[in-house]
Amino acid sequence: MDWKNLAEALFGSDRGLTLDGELLHGEAALDDEPLTVVGTTGHAPIGVRLALAQARVVLDTVARHPGRPILLLIDTQGQQLRRRDELLGINRAMAHLGMSIDLARRRGHRVLGLVYDQALSGGFITSGLIADACDALPQAEIRVMRIPAMSRVTKLPEAMLTGLSRTNPVFAPGVENYVAMGGVRRVWTGDLRAALRQALADAPTEDRRALDGAQRGGRRLAAAVMDRVLEAP
Repeated sequence: MDWKNLAEALFGSDRGLTLDGELLHGEAALDDEPLTVVGTTGHAPIGVRLALAQARVVLDTVARHPGRPILLLIDTQGQQLRRRDELLGINRAMAHLGMSIDLARRRGHRVLGLVYDQALSGGFITSGLIADACDALPQAEIRVMRIPAMSRVTKLPEAMLTGLSRTNPVFAPGVENYVAMGGVRRVWTGDLRAALRQALADAPTEDRRALDGAQRGGRRLAAAVMDRVLEAP
């Protein structure tokens, strides 16, 4: 979905969102409650500039608007694969973005991610997967790695990985597979404004992704392993 149509569906015509290159940011209101909105569009690759720009919006909200909800609108092809960004420390910039979101959560901001188009790799991991919860639109595309790339990294045959992806969501892209694994809490359909209202109202106060994955059958052991590690002497 185009970000303008999405904004119209969520907030109507009364919104203050700005597009700076591939960066979306601004203030909107839901039921007269202000929200900070920040994200990207155009399948943006997240490099140093975009990571720091998003982090700045989050930190400004923490400093100037205590407790205000933050909505992350996600459309990214992942991290910027460019030598300049590597030399500038893209790993640290993306970590800074993730830590800024974590700080906002610790300071009492409800932080909600919404994948409205595409979410890949590190650009998704350091945004929606660090939010209190991450939801998605039905037509969104979510994955960490394509099967051919996964084959090159793991040295396992593509046919084998393709077969595994049919029964195990860990190996498969797609919104429903991420719902099964607990990475995506729910898919929004119908009235998007009502969906946003509900998502903010029941945003979890602790990370439930591993528990959701266990209950939905997509990640059967993650929660149990985490508990064993935490309980270890």
